[in-house]
Amino acid sequence: MSSAITIQYTFTFINGESREILLQLDNNTLALLPMREHVPPPWADLDFHKCQGCPLDPEKNQHCPIAVQLVEIVNIFHEHNSCDEVKIEVVDSQRLYLKGTTLQEGLGSLTGIIMVTGGCPVLAPLRPMVRFHLPFASLEETEFRMISMYLVAQYLRYKNGKQPDWTLGGLQSIYDRVQNVNRYFANRIRAASQKD
Repeated sequence: MSSAITIQYTFTFINGESREILLQLDNNTLALLPMREHVPPPWADLDFHKCQGCPLDPEKNQHCPIAVQLVEIVNIFHEHNSCDEVKIEVVDSQRLYLKGTTLQEGLGSLTGIIMVTGGCPVLAPLRPMVRFHLPFASLEETEFRMISMYLVAQYLRYKNGKQPDWTLGGLQSIYDRVQNVNRYFANRIRAASQKD
């Protein structure tokens, strides 16, 4: 079995310009392996637009882990607009996905993987979904996958003698924390981008 799971995104713009992003995930932990070594910019500092309730200790973490992972993406696409039309190809070990869409939708799919695998403890509960990544998923598809995965986890808790959450209250709590991270992280990215 391979030591890394790979997912490759290729963005092709109308003018023919093409950008490839290769994500490699640890096969056991699903943690994102660093894309490239670089000196993190000031917007990657943990205290820069820090998420409310961030559990990371500033004494041990100078930088936001997902900001560090997203530096490469921001550098590649900072001169483009979110409404730019692109053709996106996503290749994983099982299949190939193609879609003509906006850069915003393509980056949303790509950054979703990076954010849940990039080391943020708040987003870590979503990491198992990456194993079954579905690029460009609709809200309905995402909800179905998340609820299904959550219920499987509750069944496993039950089988291991732990208290399951059949009411899905814990799932709502996870999503409330995720929304908080998304809100604060959007401010961080806006500060780092030259365009929208």
